Amino acid sequence: MMSVSCCLSGAGATLAVHQSGRTAPGKAFLDGFAGFGQRPGFGRSFRRNISGARSRKTLTCRADVNWDAFRRTVSPNGDARKNDASSSKGATPPVRQFDFAVVGSGIAGLTYALEVAEYGEVAVITKAKTDEGCTKYAQGGVCAVLDACDSVEAHVHDTMVAGAFLNDRNAVEVVCREGPARVLDLVKKGAEFTRNKDGSLHLTKEGGHSGRRIVHAADATGKEIEDTLIAAARSHPNIKVFEHHLAIELVVDEVNGVSHCFGLDVLDQHTNAMCRFVALSTMLSTGGAGQIYPNTTNPSVATGDGIAIAYRAKACVANMEFVQFHPTSLYAGEASLGRAPLVTEAVRGEGGLLYNVKGERFMPGYDDRCELAPRDVVARAIQDQMLTNGDKHVLLDISHKPSDLVLSHFPNVAAKCKDFGIDITKDPIPVLPAQHYICGGVQTGLRGETSIQGLYASGEVACTGLHGANRLASNSLLEALVFAHRAVGPSVAHAEHALRNCGSSVHYAAASALYASRKGPHVLPKEAAEWVARKRAELPAIMWERCGIVRSKAGLADALGSLSTMYIETKAMQKKYGVSVALAELLNMVTVGELVVYSAYQRKESRGLHYVKDYPLMAEQEQTATVIETSLRKRYGIYQDTKQRWQSPPVLTGNSSKEAARRSLILKSANDS
Repeated sequence: MMSVSCCLSGAGATLAVHQSGRTAPGKAFLDGFAGFGQRPGFGRSFRRNISGARSRKTLTCRADVNWDAFRRTVSPNGDARKNDASSSKGATPPVRQFDFAVVGSGIAGLTYALEVAEYGEVAVITKAKTDEGCTKYAQGGVCAVLDACDSVEAHVHDTMVAGAFLNDRNAVEVVCREGPARVLDLVKKGAEFTRNKDGSLHLTKEGGHSGRRIVHAADATGKEIEDTLIAAARSHPNIKVFEHHLAIELVVDEVNGVSHCFGLDVLDQHTNAMCRFVALSTMLSTGGAGQIYPNTTNPSVATGDGIAIAYRAKACVANMEFVQFHPTSLYAGEASLGRAPLVTEAVRGEGGLLYNVKGERFMPGYDDRCELAPRDVVARAIQDQMLTNGDKHVLLDISHKPSDLVLSHFPNVAAKCKDFGIDITKDPIPVLPAQHYICGGVQTGLRGETSIQGLYASGEVACTGLHGANRLASNSLLEALVFAHRAVGPSVAHAEHALRNCGSSVHYAAASALYASRKGPHVLPKEAAEWVARKRAELPAIMWERCGIVRSKAGLADALGSLSTMYIETKAMQKKYGVSVALAELLNMVTVGELVVYSAYQRKESRGLHYVKDYPLMAEQEQTATVIETSLRKRYGIYQDTKQRWQSPPVLTGNSSKEAARRSLILKSANDS
């Protein structure tokens, strides 16, 4: 537990009040830091607390406080100024202060940012360009009950069935009930969805849905939503976007024995410098972790950063074993593997049929719903056909539909296929399954709250309970909208609470930003960089072979031995070589990979997306969430007398008896658990 013996009362600063009547932290939080350069450790709003009755002898400041973060600097033109976000663009200040920090710039992060920006200043932190994330690649749409012939009850039922009844029914009902209003909010913001001739929203149908309820913008719904939200965020005066900033770790402290989040440490990739974003409330909206598999529809930024840093901060994670493989990603030879182009679910919703390479339609033999069965069923059927026939793909054919309908509904699929010489109005599309979505994540409540006070999560990074064991098509964008909106009220309330009751910890979070020695960023030496590259290649292969669409108990145990060893070795490498993008992403990927495998190993049944040959049927006693709330070291009993052994860095080249011994011990622990 971090603590500081400086005594501050209630953060002192009064909340700003907008004309609308809502209370807001506003600039009060930032103003609290304005006096640091003149009186170390105390802002102007706290000065009354250190005068009169309070003796200076009672104020003992910690030695590890970085006062340089708050000293006044001199600009090139000779003007003295604070070292804050307005400082020279050529250097990264060690501390930035905002009311709200948002990690991620997809649909969840930007929706949340736009709403909390009405109450204070917001930092949107994103590891690449603002629009680079899973949202813009979403093709199908966002579902909502907008048809008079549809009902919320039907949407709830479809979601529960797809999730194999592992869903949290309260979360399902909240999303299905509140979803239509959130989708219409997007329309008000300017999102241009496909419409019927009468001007009403065109609704399509996808697998697992009993009716037409998918709002879409042709087959580029995610891009339309992302562009709309980015435009709104860029025009908002209270939102500042930090591109190419990689989240490294959350800043967590205990207040009265309860863990609180006060922001995060970030690597500025432009300057290769560390910066601490101190915030009263922090939202994780970092998306998924598709890069832990060799073939994924996710972009390269999807390395599980949010899940990993939350887990390392001791937040609970849940249902990580439920990894969704989209049945139909485009296959165009070995060159198309990696970031696989998605062929939207809506192609099957509009009548597309699946055939094996022999030309035999196969889905009727697997499920009565045929091509409209849930994704887990279709993905397993496709893989079974590929394995049985020794083929690298199957065929999805919609050429029997009118060409004008196909091209108007799926212009982006048509364009992408054309790049590979495929005319979807005449030719079947070669497809195969690819990792697409993780249903598990950081466990949250109905307001986006996590097990750490002041930390919220929404979007794919979160496990809200909506999806259960399998995500119903087009429910993901809807979930992001609903829970980002629902987290706003609690976030603002917590910001006020932090101002009033966590002043000492907030100040210490800012003052303790130390990035000297190994904690700072470093360029990896050649051998270390090659080791990281090898491990990053090994990880997806292990995940696909041992924890893919069809799993086995023995394969999972073997994967646990490999990934647990890789995790400990990567931690040791980071301790030796410091912070770098390559090491940070590898550590995050290994963290998430191990959580997926460990969760899968614990579940002794097959349910939804988790199919294990040793337990092919669902078991009533297993109808509960898999929750992990302890560290890897504690789960495997690796601590105390063996701690030093596991902190030593790995051998960077070749094999060694030490690495073999490490893997053997981990594997034994996995088999005994």
